[in-house]
Amino acid sequence: MTSAKDLRALYDYGYWANGKLFELVTQITSEQFNQSVAGSYGSVRNTLVHMLSAEWGWLERCGGAPRGPAFVSADFPTATSLIDRWRQEEAHVREFLSNLNDEDLARIVEFSFGSGPKHAMRLGDLMHHGAVHGIHHRGQVALLLRSLGYVPGNFDILFYYGPNQFK
Repeated sequence: MTSAKDLRALYDYGYWANGKLFELVTQITSEQFNQSVAGSYGSVRNTLVHMLSAEWGWLERCGGAPRGPAFVSADFPTATSLIDRWRQEEAHVREFLSNLNDEDLARIVEFSFGSGPKHAMRLGDLMHHGAVHGIHHRGQVALLLRSLGYVPGNFDILFYYGPNQFK
């Protein structure tokens, strides 16, 4: 990531793509939302909860709004409950990113995974990872939705940058 502006653009794209995915997720049944289909987390709900929890966790590690313990899927019985929480987290991320400048991205952040060893990386790299991690799992959710019979549409960044060119 070369600049704070680039990082904000990457997260803007992620939230745009989430919105496209959320439109479809709100149309599936509760059973489908919770149904174990495939993938690392099994269901649409579990994968989305992991995405949200991880993104907020990286934000907290970098000095943003505190998340607390990792989120648990059972706390989000419906797609709407998850999307509502995600909108709160999005506001926290946007506020955090709006206050970053390019020099801030070089700040070293120490973190660990659970009680594991300490690691240290640049803030910009960690926030970049948070955005790319979401892209990875968003693709998984799209595949899960397809296996349930729904077509999520195309939310590639190409369509974000040039929406009027591909109609």
